[in-house]
Amino acid sequence: MNLTRRLFVRGAAAVVALMALPRVLLAWPAKAFEAKSTSDAMDALYGGTEATESSAVVLGAPDIAENGAVVPISVSCSLDKVESISIIVDKNPSPLAASFDLGPGAVADVSTRLKMGKTSNVIAVVKADGQLYSAQKEVKVTIGGCGG
Repeated sequence: MNLTRRLFVRGAAAVVALMALPRVLLAWPAKAFEAKSTSDAMDALYGGTEATESSAVVLGAPDIAENGAVVPISVSCSLDKVESISIIVDKNPSPLAASFDLGPGAVADVSTRLKMGKTSNVIAVVKADGQLYSAQKEVKVTIGGCGG
């Protein structure tokens, strides 16, 4: 009986440690995701807020999102040496909605579904070869997804 309890406690401790491991290994940008403004999120993520608009960054988003709880977003980029792609929803309570770090040689093409509380600009920020590039689009939300 005592041996079983010890195994259970050790197993539970191992599961908790494994759940925390991805945040440690992947350098989770907690300050960026906790930021309350677009500029604070950009500063925490990239150390600055200046991004050049570029036609090489293609942001796919609907003109009107009938349900703000599941807004499909895609970002692709034809620039070389893409390091990361982030998606910011300007008027969300926490603007940074997604951030993807890409390894060398990765295809710069991501897609996800976001929550949007209200009509807002969606901004795609791409870091390529140490520079920041962006594209943005206004998405109109008819039913809010962040408690709206």
